Amino acid sequence: MDTFGVIGPGAVGSVIGESLHNSGYQVTFLGRSAGEVFVERADMQETAAFPVEAVSEVKKAFDYVFITMKGSQLEGIMPYLDQLTHEDTVCILCQNGYGQLDTFPIPNAYQAIVYISGQKKGNVVTHFRDRILILPENAGTKKLKESIAASNLELQLSSDYRYEVWYKLLVNVAINSVTALSRNTALILQDEKIQKLCKRLIREGIDIAAAEGVYFWTEITDEIMHIYAGYPPYMGTSMYYDMINEQEMEVAYIQGYLYQKSKAYNLDTPCLDTVYSLLLASEMKE
Repeated sequence: MDTFGVIGPGAVGSVIGESLHNSGYQVTFLGRSAGEVFVERADMQETAAFPVEAVSEVKKAFDYVFITMKGSQLEGIMPYLDQLTHEDTVCILCQNGYGQLDTFPIPNAYQAIVYISGQKKGNVVTHFRDRILILPENAGTKKLKESIAASNLELQLSSDYRYEVWYKLLVNVAINSVTALSRNTALILQDEKIQKLCKRLIREGIDIAAAEGVYFWTEITDEIMHIYAGYPPYMGTSMYYDMINEQEMEVAYIQGYLYQKSKAYNLDTPCLDTVYSLLLASEMKE
């Protein structure tokens, strides 16, 4: 039977690990230190507990490794990858944004587009909605999909992966920006001025995508706003939780990635430029 390691027992990693474990797969949760993590549903009273092993202490090579800590923390796990992988190990990066794979040293590695909403407080993860990972379609990812077919983790393989990447960037850029900068949850989307700002950010993202050769239909802005409308008002985003917890955000891989592309094509993106500058300024330390 295939073995699975999940590095990073946060909201995304814990939901992935729980999905596999509950279906009978051999899963090891790996974190900075040994302990345990609890996973609960936002709409249910049931809570499941899972042991977490210290990544520095594990000397076992896994067939599949899901790497779910934030992109800004990837460098910290590099020294341990040799002891966690063998020559055929497949690594799945599960971070927001895009660009992390460019500096990742493992040959059989793919970056997933993640649709898993949850939050972690202490060692308790609350799962709000979705268990979806989107990967490029190839022989390696097809094998992974077959391997986890019995779980409720939904693995989608895309023949147009770049389109999916840019779609998720559009989804992320507005909601993450406004929740982080306001230090407020999805409740903020009830304000019409915030809705207009979100639409402008999405439209600027659409222009950047077009410059990259990825095109979206005109209704995409309303579609993404409809997605936002389905979020419960108490739900935060990954950047919101990082902001209120004073942790480093994934600005470089979302707003920063789009900003660099917009400058490369000399595009006029005033809303993106503003939120990117403010997000960078919010992380400045004396």
